[in-house]
Amino acid sequence: MKRYKKLLPAIFAIMLCACSQQKYESSRTPEASIGTFDMLNGFKAEVFAAEPQVMDPVELTFDEEGNAYVIEMGDYPYKAVRGDGKGRIRKLTDRDGDGRIDTAVVFAEKLESGTSILPWEGGLLVTAAPEILFLKDTTGDDRADIREVLFTGFFEDNSEAQITSLRYGIDNWIYANNGGQAGLVTFARHPAAPALQIKGGDFRFRLDRGLFEAESGAGQYGMEMDDLGHRFYTNNSRHISTSPIAARYLKRQQHMNFRSVMNIYAAEPVMYQATPAPWWRAERTKARQQQYDEKKLNRKEYAEGRFTGASGGTIYAGDAYPASFYGSYFVGDVAGNLVHRDVITRGNEGPFFSAARSVEEEKREFIASADSWFRPCNFTLGYDGNLYLIDMYRQHIETPVSIPDSLKEDMDFMRGNQMGRIYRIVSTEARKLPKAVPAMRQQPTSQLITYLSHRNRWWRLNAQRMILERKDRSAIPALRALFTDNKNPITRLHALYTLEGLDALDAGLVQSAMKDVDAGLREHGAILSERFPQLAAQLIHMMNDTSGLVSLQATLSAGQLSGRQVVPAFAMLLEKKYKDPWFMNAILSAGTGSSFELVDELAKHTGFFNTPDSAKLVFVKNISQIIGSRKLDKEVAAQLQFLSSGDEQFRQAGLTGLFNGLKKEADKNVLPETQRVLSAINDDKHIKQLLK
Repeated sequence: MKRYKKLLPAIFAIMLCACSQQKYESSRTPEASIGTFDMLNGFKAEVFAAEPQVMDPVELTFDEEGNAYVIEMGDYPYKAVRGDGKGRIRKLTDRDGDGRIDTAVVFAEKLESGTSILPWEGGLLVTAAPEILFLKDTTGDDRADIREVLFTGFFEDNSEAQITSLRYGIDNWIYANNGGQAGLVTFARHPAAPALQIKGGDFRFRLDRGLFEAESGAGQYGMEMDDLGHRFYTNNSRHISTSPIAARYLKRQQHMNFRSVMNIYAAEPVMYQATPAPWWRAERTKARQQQYDEKKLNRKEYAEGRFTGASGGTIYAGDAYPASFYGSYFVGDVAGNLVHRDVITRGNEGPFFSAARSVEEEKREFIASADSWFRPCNFTLGYDGNLYLIDMYRQHIETPVSIPDSLKEDMDFMRGNQMGRIYRIVSTEARKLPKAVPAMRQQPTSQLITYLSHRNRWWRLNAQRMILERKDRSAIPALRALFTDNKNPITRLHALYTLEGLDALDAGLVQSAMKDVDAGLREHGAILSERFPQLAAQLIHMMNDTSGLVSLQATLSAGQLSGRQVVPAFAMLLEKKYKDPWFMNAILSAGTGSSFELVDELAKHTGFFNTPDSAKLVFVKNISQIIGSRKLDKEVAAQLQFLSSGDEQFRQAGLTGLFNGLKKEADKNVLPETQRVLSAINDDKHIKQLLK
């Protein structure tokens, strides 16, 4: 018996190990993992890179020479130790030309929470909260010897909600997801610039102009733009959202908070995964659901089959897949071990875009893996036109703070941190063409200009960036000719913004874009017209454009105009578009669009106030709230006078808004007449009854 007692600890350990093995699967080789892929017919996955060349990869990029760089997040899911981060950037090389990486050199290391990289001026921009860095090798040894902190102050307390997803836009701005996190951001190259609070938004900057600002959105991990620069981003359970109105317009209005994020996936967020929920998630879900049921909450918790770990949203804009795939939105779900694809369509009403499954994928995913370690966290478009899928390949991918202690006793959150894969997604149907390796640094600017017409957006954007980095003004005549003569509107748009980056725009070029037959060019013509006051009349005329996106942009841009010239146009547009909240907010964001002059114009020259409905009442409440919050005596008195003689429903909505606006910081900066109105409202029993 004593002998058996001595064996009990060993037997118990074996039982625990067996139990653990039943809970969690073992890892597979890259080839074996690919063997578990249920992939859309017509595509296959090839191994581009795998451990030991890459470990914990979260983003891949190809620079203008075709060099591949991968950033690795070795500290995930824990917060990096200051000064001793486990993050790395590796330069990857395929020396034998077989299409698979065989050599990796550490370009930079000891990164804290490094999540994203973007080629820039022969080096890399890097997001590594709380900073955005610039790294560059100047000695030719493939190791960064320049390490410059550009921006600092970003949120750093959760590795899944930090500054990330650097993307170069066609408008020459660089965009990044910030997840709406608070942060007081400073720019080291411009120390005199005021610190920027970016709470509630994302981020964008221009190093060539020394500009940085908050941007609309709440992207988490994954962001992409279409050919016209419209942003789409990922946020865990909302796998595709957009922001129809840029922050620079919304921030004009300090007296009201506007909605800036829109989920454009109308269907149930169902995903068709091939793996069961992991043991810990299933147990956590049961416990949560029991709590909801006990509290009689009408809430359903899902352990599987719903997006919970959406990551890496990317739009395919290459030339190696069938044409029907151009513009598709690919996103991974790291919890569901799958890759989902959406087709994005454009409409004339806000939010102007919608996303839905393709016909071929109504009841399936683009890739559904049976390998529970498969963690498709990101994608990148290669110069060869293929998508590259970044697989972090971990046993667990979840922040430990969200799992009860009782469920994570036998969970090793670092298991797999010496692994990682990058797959090349190849079409088996597309015609195979030889792909030239880019060498843009050695090529003349005249050759770079030809790439602005390339079918693969990777070539177009990198050529545009390279021309601007060279500041080669000798390119201006050729770029003007390309804008004028080329038949492809996307090529012409690249030419227009390359001219913009070279400070070579003029009113004639912008006016031509404003009148173009292509809606995308007209939309950007409206944006650029803000720099040319002589184009104001045409801009106002464009508010009636047949394209909803053009009309919205013209409305936003017209809000930059001073004086009353735009008020009649706002009134006419509002009468037609007031049921669309994005148009309503576009108008209200402008000073003239939220003034009593607009109310007066609507009352005297339109039938807007003839018949109340729910959307009109929202407008009256909102504009009254803004007027009240501004606390300008004459304007408040005029609005109160207008409401006193109008329809009872309008009166009630307006008084509610006016009261809400007036009581905001009521004791600060309130002139005597406004204080009298506020006191009268407080003392008027009838008004108080209406406000209930």
